This record gives sequence, structure tokens and C-alpha cells, in this order.
Amino acid sequence: MLAGPAALHLLLPAPPPHRLHLAFALPQHPAPPLHARAACSRRARRRAPPQRHGVSRASAAVAEEASSSGPAKFSVRIPVGDREILVETGHIGRQASASVMVTDGETVLYCSVCLSDTPNDPSDFFPLSVHYQERLSAAGRTSGGFFKREGKAKDHEVLVCRLIDRPLRPTMPNGFYYETQILSWVFSYDGIHSPDCLAITAAGIAVALSEIPNKQTIAGVRIGLINGQFVINPTTEQMENSELDLMMAGTDSAILMIEGYCDFLTEEKLLEAVEAGQVAIREICKAIDVLVQNCGKKKMVDAINFPPPELYRHVEDISGDELVKALQIKGKIPRRKALSALEDKVITILSEQGYVSKDSSLGVTESLDDIVEDEDEDEVIVDGEVDEGDVHIKPVSRKPPRQLFAEVDVKLVFKEVSSKYLRRRIVEGGKRSDGRSPWELRPINSQCGLLPRAHGSALFTRGETQSLAVVTLGGYQMAQRIDNLVDTEDSKSFYLQYSFPPSCVGEVGRIGAPSRREIGHGMLAERALEPILPPEEDFPYTIRVESTITESNGSSSMASVCGGCLALQDAGVPIKFPVAGIAMGLVLDTQEFGGDGSPLILSDITGAEDASGDMDLKVAGNESGITAFQMDIKVVGITLPVMEQALLQARDGRKHILNEMSKSSPPPSKALSRHAPLIHVMKVKPNKVNLIIGSGGKTIKSIIEETGVDAIDTGDDGMVKITARDLSSLEKSKTIIANLTMVPKVGEIYRNCEIKSIAPYGAFVEIAPGREGLCHISELSSGWLAKAEDAFKVGDRIDVKLIEINDKGQLRLSSRALLPDVDSESNSKQQSSGSTKEKAPQKDDLIKMTTRRSKRKQSEPSGAENATTKTLEKSATAPATSKGSETA
Repeated sequence: MLAGPAALHLLLPAPPPHRLHLAFALPQHPAPPLHARAACSRRARRRAPPQRHGVSRASAAVAEEASSSGPAKFSVRIPVGDREILVETGHIGRQASASVMVTDGETVLYCSVCLSDTPNDPSDFFPLSVHYQERLSAAGRTSGGFFKREGKAKDHEVLVCRLIDRPLRPTMPNGFYYETQILSWVFSYDGIHSPDCLAITAAGIAVALSEIPNKQTIAGVRIGLINGQFVINPTTEQMENSELDLMMAGTDSAILMIEGYCDFLTEEKLLEAVEAGQVAIREICKAIDVLVQNCGKKKMVDAINFPPPELYRHVEDISGDELVKALQIKGKIPRRKALSALEDKVITILSEQGYVSKDSSLGVTESLDDIVEDEDEDEVIVDGEVDEGDVHIKPVSRKPPRQLFAEVDVKLVFKEVSSKYLRRRIVEGGKRSDGRSPWELRPINSQCGLLPRAHGSALFTRGETQSLAVVTLGGYQMAQRIDNLVDTEDSKSFYLQYSFPPSCVGEVGRIGAPSRREIGHGMLAERALEPILPPEEDFPYTIRVESTITESNGSSSMASVCGGCLALQDAGVPIKFPVAGIAMGLVLDTQEFGGDGSPLILSDITGAEDASGDMDLKVAGNESGITAFQMDIKVVGITLPVMEQALLQARDGRKHILNEMSKSSPPPSKALSRHAPLIHVMKVKPNKVNLIIGSGGKTIKSIIEETGVDAIDTGDDGMVKITARDLSSLEKSKTIIANLTMVPKVGEIYRNCEIKSIAPYGAFVEIAPGREGLCHISELSSGWLAKAEDAFKVGDRIDVKLIEINDKGQLRLSSRALLPDVDSESNSKQQSSGSTKEKAPQKDDLIKMTTRRSKRKQSEPSGAENATTKTLEKSATAPATSKGSETA
């Protein structure tokens, strides 16, 4: 057992002496400053690609000999929370750059990392792709559908891919252009230990073991808040009672990524959760470093290439003054066009025409060693005094050479210089491109009810960012179905869909399936709005929110939160509180740009500030708490004090936004649209649900066809939801269901009942749809009848009284008991007992209706014997749902 803070139990085999030289400690390679970057042309990179693997030919032979006797297996157990995870490598996926198997309980995840053989062309975006898949076979299931195999990534899998990608990207070195692919599969799932947080750590371990010269090792954990205590990597059962769902990734010294959802948690409590997660991540990273020292590969440090250092100076010389002017343009599109034109000018000069530096343009004087010229015959001779051996040395000006650079290098450097100038303008001048101070927000405008046929709509505008949010209400059939390995719910009754068309940024682009970014932003906005929705028991609608970004200049996901909240109110959804969202930025090292060195937090960042800044922190909630948050870091490490400052500044921003949203003109209607469907909810005995459904669904289908309602949903608990477009069809279906599920009692009277069939011993009478009883021939008339057909035929209607229910539940009816010539004493006894109740299938007498306007309340059980309901009918402009009490 190793001593140390991590207290790790390493199960590492002792390496043979001839393999000791393969162990390589994880190097720390900070990005070199701009002035120290080495020059290297694209042609040189392609001509001599560096050796990928850190083993020589001799050591490769040793590895081959070792593999002939079986693959060497390295494993380590890492304490995480109240248990350990097992990390294994070396025995599987040996042709990949690195691969690991990580086990938590009986959840097993495999992750591999591979690099391309040759580098890509230089770019400002690291060529990293992440693929995560949850195999249904991991839980003993198979995929539905025709092909019976996993296909396109589900939304949940896309979200996990983003969780893996976002913390890894800042640790990748600038100038490393080998395409990198991370593949992760869940091969076993026990239903207890979630694989998503495990996937982040597995990817971090695989990258650390590979040749990728990453700056630092990362790990990820989930933090829950259960009974006031923070739990690291809680089980799925524990998460059901958790007030917080926080995913966090970082290094042993700093935070790289957080994303989470909570129910109005305070900033102070969130910081405590982050601090607890950072302690756990630090211990995991230390254990990973020990594993890397034993079996990690040599890093490809030689593969890191930067543009020539003098190119930065040349770009500043050419574009400096014009760049300062372009960054002062307030409008996004004009500023973008000005920067693009300036970039084209710089590229033309440095890549096509060639550039002469200011120092060289003054001329170069040739030295004595370079040129010694004899006096030629055209030289003017003064006074004839010239010695035969005289030599005249005269300086000759030589035109300085023009320097040419690769276009891709010029583009990279121009982007870095532009970012540098933008940051300097913010730090030194205290003003951003649009003239705002660091903590100032853009102008806000909102209006509701734009779309007359939509159930709810709102247009939210903040500066040059605009979201058109639309709410649609529907029944259970509109719910979104879920088929994930982890999620146990079959459907979602609330979901938000985010769209980012290319037109919102004035560009031409692809239109098709939602991108990973759209799925991620939509989920963030969805989880931000979910805590403010009413319980499904009080508002049984399925709610769909669509956010279409019509303009974008930063923070479009938070605009979706604001627009979605207003659209929900306009649709008449009784939300608990209004919420708003804001995006925060950061300039971490201000000393480089003339500041005092303290971090500078920016409120309500634009797109350029997001791209050039060091952080993108999105926070949604109200003035008292947070509902959703997401932080992405562009540099290695954000400390807790910096994050605290950003959260507190974000809270002030949310207060301002909520105040501006309350001034919406026109304001949200806060009433259900007349175009929204009616939903009636009633409760029946659970054992009566089968009567509503019927054999093979025959009964429920006939009710829908007969009444014209949209749908009828039944639950095993006896809840019945009826969705209809008009009140008349809703009333018909309610009456039929109430009659189907009623519990008849002896002594009750049923009037105007139809005779369905006649037998020699009596007639079968339908007292309610689907409920028939036998009226014996002796009970059909006060006199004697030889045959029932003598007095009645099928289709006749009579009044009957229920006089007996046998052990099998069969009903015995009597028409004779209601005739005038029946024994008066018997009738008097029945009236005095007060037990006789009349039952009529007419809807006006069967169901009592209570009309309310705008406001919805859950009705209390009435205790009535029938399926008595309280219905919220249409007001002047709005329909509403109805709740019913349980059938007796």
C-alpha cells in the first residue's frame, strides 16, 4: 500500500528490468508565450512527421516479447466518495493509443483514444471528436425497431459526449494538429452506478496514458445534495432524493467544467458543492498520475508546432491601428465585415505580396566583407592624382527581401492578435466593443402574444440576441418518449427544443437534424425552466416549448430561458416563479493587458467576448436561487474565489433581467388560449379501468369514435385523462365513462333503460353503457306473463329497480317494484328507509359541473358514489383542465 494523501491501493505488477525505461511521468507543458514560439512551416511538418510512439525499435521488440506470453495488465483502485472504482489497462484495445476499462460496482465502461498518423492542416480548433454509446445489452435489453441494433446517438448520449469534450479541450496544447478520437462504450450497467460521470474520468485517464501532450490530467465526478450532505457519485436511488445534480470536471488544482441543475439552490451552497467535488477530483488525479508513471506512453512534445514568432509582430504592424478602429464598431455584422476585410488585407500582404518590416525598409548597408569594388573607368578623377593601386570602397544600398508566410499561419495569428486587442480594450479602457462597462447589460425588450393561433408565444430581445419562444399544450399523446439505458421514465411531459438556424448570424449553412450544440443548449434551458412548472396533478397538460433563435450575438441559450418563461405565462401555465438566465465572461490575466492582475468578470457577454474570453458561465434562476448552470473554461483552471465573484455578479444581472421582463409589452395573458385543448381528469376504482379499456381496447376506441374526443388515457392507479377540442364531446365521454365505472347498489332506480335481449325466463336491461342486468319474467309486470315477448320487445325502454346483486356480481332488476299496483306496504317501507336512489344516464343529472375562470385548483374528493367530477370549463377566451374525485 502506498503512503500519501490519496491512500491508493495499487495492483501493479512489478515491471521487468528491461522495461523500466518505458515508464514516463506525465510532463507538465504549459503553452509557451507568443514571443517564444518556434517557427515551423507546413511543408516541414509534412516532410518529417515526428515519431508517434515513445518506444524505440529495440523497446518495441521487448513489448512484442512481453505480449507473446500474455498482455501485461495494469490496474489501480481509486477511492471515489464512499467506494472505489477499478481502472484497468494493457489487456484490451492494445492497438489504440491508449484504452482503459473502468468499473464502478457492476457498471463497466470501456474508453479508447486514437490519433491520426499525420497531422492536419493548422487550425484554431483542436481536431477532437468524442463518441459515447450506451449499449442496451449492458442492461440485458435489446434495441427496438427493425434493425435491432444501436444507431444514431440519442440526446442523452450527445449530452454525455459534450461533458467529455468540454473539460478535455482546454488541456490540449496549442499547435498540436493530430486528429484525435475518443470512443466510449457502456458494456455493463447495474442500474445503480451511473456511467456518465465515469465516462469523463475514463476519457481523462485514456488521454493521460496516450501520446497526446496534454497539459494536465482531468477527472470528473457527480455531486448530489442529500439530507443536507454532499455525496460524491451518488447512486441512482440516492439521486431521487437529491436537491442538486452537479457534474464537475477539473484537474488537481483547478476547475474546468461544471454543469448542473437544482431547485433554487443558493450561490453559497453551490460553491460548497464545487469545493467538495474539487477535493474528490484532486485525489483521483493523483492516482491517475501514479498509473501514468508506471504504464504511460511518451508524450509527442516534438509534434507541437507554432507559427513563426516574428509573424505576430508583422500582423500587429500591418493591422494595429485599423484593428483598434474595427473593434470599436458596435454592430456585430459591420464589425465582422470590417475585421474580415482587414484579415484579407493582412493575408494578401503576408502570403502573396510579401512583407518588408519597418526596420528593413530603411535600407541595408553593405559591409566591407560583402562588397569591395574596384574603381571603374567611368570614375571621375580629380587633379589626376590617382595611384595605380587605389581601391575605392563605396556603400551600395541593397533592397531588403520580402518575407512570405503560409496563409493558415497568418489566419491563426490574426485571430490571436484580434483577441489580444479586444481584451486590452476591455481591461485598459474599461469599455467593451458596444461601449458597455464590464458589469453592464445590453438593452432588453420583450413582447408576448405575437402568434394568434399558438397557445403561447413571446419574443425576447437582449441586444443583438433574440429568441422567439412558442408553447404548445397537449395531452399525454404529445409526450416525448424516452428509450435510454439509464432513464427509467417512459416519457416526458415537458420538453424544450432549441433551434439555431444559420440566418440568425447572417450566414448560409446546413439545415437538418439538430446539432450537438442545439441539443445541449436546449437541455440547459429545459432544466432551467422545469423547477417552476406546476405538478402534473394540478396541470395535466404535456408542455412543449420551442425556442427559435432569430438573432444571435452571445447567450442565446439564456435568451431561450427568458423567452420560454414569458411564453409559458402567455400560455396560461401557472408557473411558481419567473426565472431568467445570463451568461458571464472572464479575462483571467489582466496584468498582461495593463490591469492590476485581478480577474475581470464580464456580465452578459457577446459572441466575440465569448470567443476571446477565458470563461463562459451560464446561470439561470431568480433573485433567491439557481435552477441551472453551466461553465466552460478556455484556459486551464478557474479557482473558487473567481467562480464566487462570477456567481454573485450573475445574481445581480438576473435581478435586472427579471425586472425588465416584468415590463413586457404586451404582457403575457396568463390564461389558456381558446385554441388549447380541454383536458378532464377523473379518478375511478383501479379495478374498473379494464371496463373502460375493454377487450383489446374495443370499448375505449368506441368511446373515442362515438364522442369525437382526441384521446383517453388510463392509468393503473385509476386516473383517467380525457383530451378534447370542445366541451360537448368532453361531456359525452365523461358520461359514458362514469356510467361504465359506477358501482350499482341495491335499491337504486334506473329510468329509461333499454331492453337489449329477451330470453324465455326474462329480459336483459342495460342500466348503463356496458352494464346489463336480468329482469326476471316475474318482475316484468304486476300480472302473470307466459312469455316476455308478449309484453316487451328488444329496444323498448323501461324503468327498473336493482333488487339484488349475487355473489358473482350479476344484477337482478325489477320493473314490477315500480308499478302502482305493487304492495303499498312494500313501497312505503322503501320510501321510509330513504335508501332508494334514482340513476339516470342523462349527463345533466349524472355529473355536476363547477365553472371557474383562469385559476386551477385540485378538487377535494366529494365522497359521492358516482364518478362525480369538478370541471374547469372554458372562460371567455380560455379552456382549462378538470379534476375528478374517485368513484365510490
